[in-house]
Amino acid sequence: MSRDIFSVLKRPILTEKSLIMKEKGNRYSFEVAKESTKSDVRTAVEKLFKVKVTKVCTMIVGGKLHRMGRFAGYRSDWKKAVVTLAEGQKIDTTPAA
Repeated sequence: MSRDIFSVLKRPILTEKSLIMKEKGNRYSFEVAKESTKSDVRTAVEKLFKVKVTKVCTMIVGGKLHRMGRFAGYRSDWKKAVVTLAEGQKIDTTPAA
């Protein structure tokens, strides 16, 4: 692996859509480092959570327009990975309170 596994995964994405994907399709969403590859993400998830990954889809999410009064700019682009696990495996991504 070309990267450290702790620098590949930044955080889980906990939106309404990602929680539905988690329940119905056993798919989990993560924000990942922009320079990471699919194989980097697969290895990091398998080593950190001790699960079997069957599929990894990555995408670049474009930054949104951000305004403060008359000044406007764009937020940075970021990379998202959707990881599909083998049947019967789970990851606990709920935030610790």
